[in-house]
Amino acid sequence: MSDPSRAYVLISPCRDEAAHMRRTLDSVLAQSLRPAKWVIVDDGSTDETPRILADYALAHPWIEIVARPDRGQRAVGPGVIEAFYAGLDRVEPGAFPYLCKLDLDLDLPPRYFETLIERMEAEPRIGTCSGKPYIRRGGTLVSERRGDEMSVGMTKFYRSACFRQIGGFVRAVMWDAIDCHKARQLGWIAVSWDHPDLNFEHLRPMGSSQSSIYAGRRRHGFGQYYMGSDPLYFAATCVFRGLEPPYLLGGLAMMQGYLGAWLGGAARHPDADLVAFIRAYQRRALRIGRARAVAEIEAGRAAIFDPDRVV
Repeated sequence: MSDPSRAYVLISPCRDEAAHMRRTLDSVLAQSLRPAKWVIVDDGSTDETPRILADYALAHPWIEIVARPDRGQRAVGPGVIEAFYAGLDRVEPGAFPYLCKLDLDLDLPPRYFETLIERMEAEPRIGTCSGKPYIRRGGTLVSERRGDEMSVGMTKFYRSACFRQIGGFVRAVMWDAIDCHKARQLGWIAVSWDHPDLNFEHLRPMGSSQSSIYAGRRRHGFGQYYMGSDPLYFAATCVFRGLEPPYLLGGLAMMQGYLGAWLGGAARHPDADLVAFIRAYQRRALRIGRARAVAEIEAGRAAIFDPDRVV
């Protein structure tokens, strides 16, 4: 019998994933520690996705499919989170100690979820974590170069208590960074690891799920503005991303999105205390590096950590 203290639920928003989803589905079925429940939200697919999902759900009763009407296009950012919550609504609150938002364009190693839980058991302050995404270029797996201070958006593994304390995901672009900053503000640890048991193949590059990778980079810049990122820190991020394909243009597209949001008077995240916390971290990171800045924050906020806090 499986250990209830290790039970986890997966929630997967998806749309038109027929080209990749079997690899994700099969890699979850091959896990050394399977999920207790998997809710997959079909957000109006127009390809073979519904048929494939029906076949897997028929064979595995712990897989539940939620069908949403076709909105006419793939929804990213807030649209993805709307679909996620349509799946979370099918889960009894507090039923599982862990939950994970999982995309259907990944190929996971077989001990992925068991390894995450082992590491969270060893460090009770870890609230959200993940492995690292790799993409295939010319037959070689290449790192997407994600920072250690964040769990990645395509596989957000959470301690349920932490997820409740941060108020869940915001329905906006950059939800997958805002959540980690909020968790850290409350004394939790957010982290990702580069390790053979945790590295996974991302079958679609970051920001390429809608229109083009350039549109994805512009959207990322827009989201950085919404999150309240420090302008100098964001400029450094653009340089960093400009050193990978599409060289230079990706960073410029991010800057275009940020400046467009600024010039257009776009809304910013309403939590002023969190925005100030994010900017303080970013400015410190520019001076001493992200790893040392995060370590300082985690040490400084250990005293306020309370896994039983009611928010």
